[in-house]
Amino acid sequence: MAKYEKDQVLKGKVTGIQPFGAFVALDDETQGLVHISEISHDYVKDVNEYVQVGQEVEVKILDVDEASKKIKLSMKATQEAPKREKSAKPARRGAPRRNEASNFKQEEAPGFTVLKDKLEDWIKNTNFKK
Repeated sequence: MAKYEKDQVLKGKVTGIQPFGAFVALDDETQGLVHISEISHDYVKDVNEYVQVGQEVEVKILDVDEASKKIKLSMKATQEAPKREKSAKPARRGAPRRNEASNFKQEEAPGFTVLKDKLEDWIKNTNFKK
């Protein structure tokens, strides 16, 4: 394990595939895990769509844990991140902020005026007794 260091880039062979990632042999005695989130810059639903057992892959070492004898690997760290175009969608409008909400005038929101007027009638017409 001492011969492997963080940020080292090397070739390895896929030895096993699980739903959470792929195991990659770095040599006859050492293997590491490429977590599903480190396989591609794209969303990976199924690891099998990106790698097969026996395939040679280029990986970058993210971490070497001597105590647990585990090596964390990344395939996407060896690939250039795709340039994403800015979305043409308009920005989402959420609820108005507190200071924006306080700027509303009743004449701008006639529905609230109707409710205010009706509220007095509803209170008079209730049969609620103390």
